[in-house]
Amino acid sequence: MKIFTNKDIKNFFAAISCILGGFILLFQLFVWLFYGTLNLVILLLSLFAALCILGVCFLYFRKQNQIMEEAVSQINLYLSGNTDIRIDCDKEGSLYKLFHAVNTLATALNAHALKEQKVKEFLKGTISDISHQLKTPLAALTIYNGLLQDKPEDIAAIKEFAVKSEKEIERIEMLVQNLLKITKLDAGAIIIKKAPENIANIINDIYQLFEFRANEEKKTITLSGPNDTQLFCDRDWITEAISNIVKNALDHTNTGSQITVEWKKLPAVTQITIKDNGSGIHPEDIHHIFKRFYRSRLSKDTQGIGLGLPLAKAIVEAHDGNITVDSALGKGSIFVLSFLNLTKM
Repeated sequence: MKIFTNKDIKNFFAAISCILGGFILLFQLFVWLFYGTLNLVILLLSLFAALCILGVCFLYFRKQNQIMEEAVSQINLYLSGNTDIRIDCDKEGSLYKLFHAVNTLATALNAHALKEQKVKEFLKGTISDISHQLKTPLAALTIYNGLLQDKPEDIAAIKEFAVKSEKEIERIEMLVQNLLKITKLDAGAIIIKKAPENIANIINDIYQLFEFRANEEKKTITLSGPNDTQLFCDRDWITEAISNIVKNALDHTNTGSQITVEWKKLPAVTQITIKDNGSGIHPEDIHHIFKRFYRSRLSKDTQGIGLGLPLAKAIVEAHDGNITVDSALGKGSIFVLSFLNLTKM
């Protein structure tokens, strides 16, 4: 019998048989000493009671063994690849608590496996995207290098191709840096160090960063908001996010256009809004602009790599905020960054 392959159960039955046998013998000895004779009926009743006790114990352990066998069968099915299998644990008792723990472990393993699969798919897609994005600047560098070798005496040509090569190198560097930032944010490898920051000061710093370019392109950047509004954030990362959106606005507006950066504190959230009157976003593109390496079919930014907006979104979400966009083709775009008004704990 299968249950007796368990040494502990075998020892249990041996012990209880000895106890019952000893009890029957002592009881008969007691009867003989006090009554001077052995009572066959009492002996038979005692043996029957002992057999009943042993039978009940046997049935109990056989039932437990069947339950365990079924659990082992379910676990083996799980190990063979059927990850939806679970052990029945809708009853009470220590054994069913164990089964519940096993089911919880299986769910956790499934979640971990799914996460690992997503990571692999992400890495595969990222590597593919990087390879695709690097092809253009590397091909350009190869061409410029060949032209430089063909015209070693033409100083003007050397300067021209050197400048173009530098731009391509800068593009590669920007691609790599932005990818590293996004990957670190996704992996949780960057600690967001939040502190109360003055939004007006942050926006003014960003304005200083883009003031020269805006003047060169004859575009206007307007700032609007209270001077005392604060945001609990990591200043460097929020600056990065807003700068990417302002740069995106400059990239998609024409000469004479206006870009407005506004901020305000509402009862529940603090909002920072960046809007422009540029080319806008095509309706078929608006749901994809936060995807990595995605570039609008109407984009005139030939140097763009499609990482600015995804990085901005990752930073905002790392601050437990969200970012939305509203746009009309030919009329401009409005990006709204919303952050819950949470105080430092």
